[in-house]
Amino acid sequence: MKTTLSLKPAEVKKDWVLIDAEGLVLGRLAVLVANRLRGKHKPQFTPHVDCGDHVVVINARKVRLTGKKAEQSVFYYHTGYPGGIKGRTVAQRLAGSRPEQVVEKAVERMITRGPLQRRQMKHLHVYADAAHPHDGQQPRPLDVAALNRKNTRI
Repeated sequence: MKTTLSLKPAEVKKDWVLIDAEGLVLGRLAVLVANRLRGKHKPQFTPHVDCGDHVVVINARKVRLTGKKAEQSVFYYHTGYPGGIKGRTVAQRLAGSRPEQVVEKAVERMITRGPLQRRQMKHLHVYADAAHPHDGQQPRPLDVAALNRKNTRI
């Protein structure tokens, strides 16, 4: 008789992965990171268990968008005051003080909402530049550009 193994939270082994986002297409990067955070790349993937890896993304400021999305795609937010809706384009956000939020939001919107998503998003570490404080964990570099030629935009 064949049985399906269900991974328990105590049996999960989390790895650390380092991704350099320089020149990568935002959507393709976000899909790959979301799958790593969920653990879908592992053979023992269990949907209701946080079995994904820790992902460190560096150079988030240098991520690319295809077409005219940088100028036409707008992030809206509300100040809390009447008539206080404001918007900033993706190009403005990448040039601003927190460009890593663009990558974080793209990944967050690709993971199923709920308590498990909030737990998985804590394993995403995004930095605008090449410096990061996770050298002690010895993250394994992942070359996303080599996986598919469409992943880069120069």
